[in-house]
Amino acid sequence: MSTNILKKTLEEAPIIKKGEYHYVVHPITDGIPEIKPELLKEVTNRIQTLIEHCGKIDRIVTMEAMGIPIATALSLKMNIPFTIIRKRKYGLPGEISVEQTTGYSKSKLYINGLKKGDKIVIVDDVLSTGGTLRAVISALKKMDVIIKGVFIAVDKGNISQNIQKEFNIQIKTLINIDVINNKIVIK
Repeated sequence: MSTNILKKTLEEAPIIKKGEYHYVVHPITDGIPEIKPELLKEVTNRIQTLIEHCGKIDRIVTMEAMGIPIATALSLKMNIPFTIIRKRKYGLPGEISVEQTTGYSKSKLYINGLKKGDKIVIVDDVLSTGGTLRAVISALKKMDVIIKGVFIAVDKGNISQNIQKEFNIQIKTLINIDVINNKIVIK
């Protein structure tokens, strides 16, 4: 399966600068200007194919906010429930707080509804600095949740191999990009 639509839309995506961080504004990573069905289908079909090699999965897990469209589509296609790691504290019993630091912000995320022994996959829109993913994987491992794989639409920054080695976990990305001279370069 190809990623032709994803590649084309990334090549056309605007870039804004936040300090020293180059932020790529794209439908899959930001919902701007719109997420067209054919783009979402292409991304979720590719990720589904990768997830199917993981064996039995109890839950698809994503982080708020832009992993939600991908997780929703995968949940419907694969008939697997999904859990959103939220930016808001609910104070429910067993809630786990996770400190995340990204290339442009620092905040907390909150995990609810997962328990020891759950077999999960993590899906997300983009991997950039790795701050969010590292924090989430670390927290889930402490909870003894079984992470069968991590599946990311866009890898911006080539950090996935470092995280794979650090946590001994499989990370698959659909496309790798970099920003060079204010242009998106697909690797």
